[in-house]
Amino acid sequence: MNTLVSGGAGFIGSHVAEHLLKMGHEVVVLDDLSGGNVDNVPRGAKFIQGDICDVRLVDKLFAEQKFAVVFHLAAYAAEGLSHFIRRYNYTNNLVGSVTLLNAAINNGVRRFVFTSSIAVYGVNQLPMTEDLVPRPEDPYGIAKSAVEQDLRAASDMFGMEFVIFRPHNVYGERQNIGDPYRNVVGIFMNRLLQGLPLPIFGDGSQTRAFSYIADVAPVIARGGFDALARNEIFNVGAEQPVSVRELAGEVCRVFGCESRLEFLQPRNEVLHAFSSHEKAHRVFGNSTPTSLVDGLTRMKEWVLSVGARASRPFEAIEVDRNLPPSWSRLLVLKQAD
Repeated sequence: MNTLVSGGAGFIGSHVAEHLLKMGHEVVVLDDLSGGNVDNVPRGAKFIQGDICDVRLVDKLFAEQKFAVVFHLAAYAAEGLSHFIRRYNYTNNLVGSVTLLNAAINNGVRRFVFTSSIAVYGVNQLPMTEDLVPRPEDPYGIAKSAVEQDLRAASDMFGMEFVIFRPHNVYGERQNIGDPYRNVVGIFMNRLLQGLPLPIFGDGSQTRAFSYIADVAPVIARGGFDALARNEIFNVGAEQPVSVRELAGEVCRVFGCESRLEFLQPRNEVLHAFSSHEKAHRVFGNSTPTSLVDGLTRMKEWVLSVGARASRPFEAIEVDRNLPPSWSRLLVLKQAD
């Protein structure tokens, strides 16, 4: 089938595109390269540089390509930062999604696969299950939850199928390790390459289940075609939660270096977040997950091959009140430049 992968030059999107090609499907990647890299686009995919908020471009692309399935992974997934970039967050993560959704409805797309996030759960009972009422705590999670609801409404009105995945804390090769606001594994590894301490907000007792990309992307790719996945929501990712402080220790052990931690003021975030994956196992099978040590080791080899990346401050902060001091320092340095 002819498929579209929005955000296919990014981290998760490029891996999903790669698996779709292996499954024998045609793949078109749409990405504005704001967070991705054209080198991530797998060979065999057609690449189009463009913004999902560009209505003319999106409508023209859908009319020409006649996609059967859309995989929507284009987003700026920075939960903590989303409090301070609300307009940017909702424009890219909500309005951009609606632009794709309109084009999909108007051009007869059979199924729309949306990569949401466990951020929609907010502070909720653990482990988080798909039947819980969403209680997002940040604008990023709010945007994701809104798109989920709109997909259901579109399905009821127009009959287009949807599949929603809620991955969490995914890490691995091709991750943007230069982003100082998200992807803690990438941040840690990038800092080690530069001989810098590992920054931890609060005491590091926050727990997450860190998910290796090879355990997540194939499931999302299969979601476009599995009959049992039709109009369903799935958590997808690792089972075992660890604290951020424990993660820092594991990353240092994988790199064979001493642990140097820099404790920062706590930020407003959900303390504990991990989910159940029983529903995904029932539909997609129960494969052996990659251990944290194995996943970190594989990512380390890739990180060593590409080298350290410069951390660039976000240039469009909209609200600086209550911005974590470590992020404020980045802005000061930017202004001084």
